Amino acid sequence: MKNVKSSFKYIFLSIISIISILPFIWMLIGMTNESVDVSKGSLIPGTQLLQNMQNLFNSDLNFATSLWNSAKISIITTILALIVASFAGYGFEIYRNKARDRVFNILLLSMMIPFAALMIPLFKMFSTFKVFGLNTAAAVIIPSISTAFLIFFFRQNTKSFPKDILEAGRIDGLNEFQIFTRIYVPTMKSTYAAAAIITFMSSWNNYMWPLIALQSPENRTVPLIISTMGSSYSPDYGMIMAGIVIATLPTAIVFFLMQKHFVAGMLGSVKG
Repeated sequence: MKNVKSSFKYIFLSIISIISILPFIWMLIGMTNESVDVSKGSLIPGTQLLQNMQNLFNSDLNFATSLWNSAKISIITTILALIVASFAGYGFEIYRNKARDRVFNILLLSMMIPFAALMIPLFKMFSTFKVFGLNTAAAVIIPSISTAFLIFFFRQNTKSFPKDILEAGRIDGLNEFQIFTRIYVPTMKSTYAAAAIITFMSSWNNYMWPLIALQSPENRTVPLIISTMGSSYSPDYGMIMAGIVIATLPTAIVFFLMQKHFVAGMLGSVKG
């Protein structure tokens, strides 16, 4: 009976795995086919890979520029978000006062506000800025630097941080900034890795706000370009598949390179 249950479990998981991975397989095969074959749902690899790649990078969509724009915005956003959120999460957990929990509760309440409700205020605010106004990378980066979720994530992981190390550092004469940079950051690297993956993937795939903030074609990011390709009068699905595969690679590479730290960070580990 135990063997039957085990066999059924593996069969069920295998079926779910195949169903989950099938769209990615179809996407990889689609980038090698002509548009008409992709429309038919062909699962046979074709010979149009180089042609689709050539059409993608030689089109008027500036796909290569959009890759650079997405990479620049995502990397800068991730670095700044980790700095701000880790400082805030560390401060909320380590330094105790009467107003701390009230401020943190208000911060958590902000997570319940849908982004659709913030778009108009953000647009009006950035439209008044001259240096960091609309149609600049800063307009996309600044709203993503400090997020309630990331601050909450760092605070929750800081709860498992050994406080005795802090006291030892203070006894050794380290100031608070030195304790943070020399003790906290190295100890919490799994948390930083998990937060970096979440932030990078979110920034790379961000669509709604860049669509509003980035109005010039040369400033558009990858999701905007792919959306433009799909909304044309006669979409070239082979080229679209090639673009989607290339757009997926950075997030996939970041995740697989850091997945061990990601799992440890999500579980609240502070081990190196």
